[in-house]
Amino acid sequence: MKLSSKIMNKKFEQSSGNVFADLNLSNSEEALAKAELARQIHLIIKKKKLTQEKAALTLGIDQPKVSALASGKLTGFSLERLFRFLNELGQDVTINVTPKARTHKRGSISIDAPDSDSNYLRR
Repeated sequence: MKLSSKIMNKKFEQSSGNVFADLNLSNSEEALAKAELARQIHLIIKKKKLTQEKAALTLGIDQPKVSALASGKLTGFSLERLFRFLNELGQDVTINVTPKARTHKRGSISIDAPDSDSNYLRR
């Protein structure tokens, strides 16, 4: 049997857009928000060509924590701490509170970040 025919016989599910929710993890919206903020921090560090040691000095943490952040190990990193890291890297963080969508039972958390990293060095 060819590989392509094996793949064609597999069943796939449509993602909700939040892998953490798809895996039924608690606090899935917060986990997704933290993951996106960590991704943005990593992109900025790369764009600024900072070593992990220089990034650690900028963020006020040690190098192993920068490594953990870059690899998505986000235990111990609160949303507020990630906001502070973005500020230290020269980014503004704006929180926008809006009414929930009619189709949702409760409000949600989302992160709006630029699709490209072109704005990261504007300052």
